[in-house]
Amino acid sequence: GRIITGKNLLLILNQAYVLLIAATGVFFIMTIGGLDFSQGSIVGVAGIVIATVAHVSLPLAIVCGILTGGAIGLLNGSMNVFLKIPSFIVTICTMFLFRGVCKYLTTNAPVSAPLAIMKYDILAVKLPVTLAVIAVGYILYRHTALGIKIKAIGSGETGARFSGIRVDKIKLLIFTAAGCLTGLAAFINLLKVGSITATGGNLIETNILIALVLGGMPINGGAKARFATVIVGCLLYAVMNNGLVMLKLEPSVQQ
Repeated sequence: GRIITGKNLLLILNQAYVLLIAATGVFFIMTIGGLDFSQGSIVGVAGIVIATVAHVSLPLAIVCGILTGGAIGLLNGSMNVFLKIPSFIVTICTMFLFRGVCKYLTTNAPVSAPLAIMKYDILAVKLPVTLAVIAVGYILYRHTALGIKIKAIGSGETGARFSGIRVDKIKLLIFTAAGCLTGLAAFINLLKVGSITATGGNLIETNILIALVLGGMPINGGAKARFATVIVGCLLYAVMNNGLVMLKLEPSVQQ
């Protein structure tokens, strides 16, 4: 019964914020039939940008982090759309590329944010941001023409093209938006950790895919994808992680 105490539920939520925000973008990518393995590297690089710029201005740092994530997402989408390289291959390459950038920038020492940023590591900041992302994602997916087009592309890209859907434009938009969301997730992550090391954001992409599949996401996307997958999968993943810790298992056994 300890897992459902108020304090522990807050701890579970605290572990799920970054995952929920980043997974919302990956959900849209998977719905159109793509995959994205670059999320962890985006969190690392965007986190470095945010930590650096935050010494000048925190609002500017957040914007720069989101733009950094969006730029990497646009790069992924451009190579997928214009060079016709499968998103699986593209994002694995950019995962290693930007993980290298992250390691290079943290060679001498971790990149630290100003200590003042830690005061925003509170429920009143992280919960509204996460709920806003989920709400916008849900509305776009369930109640707009864009959501219908995304599901159509995932169900059959050729058929979507013949239906008059601008597939390439929507793909670029989805990859860029997913990158922006991961840039925002990098800010939430930085609030908790305070600095970025060479392993910043490591394995987040794997955790996202595990969470979405646990939630019931069809690996090939399409019309059968349900937005509830994001919430159910991420919270289930956080509960499982929390439970393994409460069982006092060694980290290697948990893994």
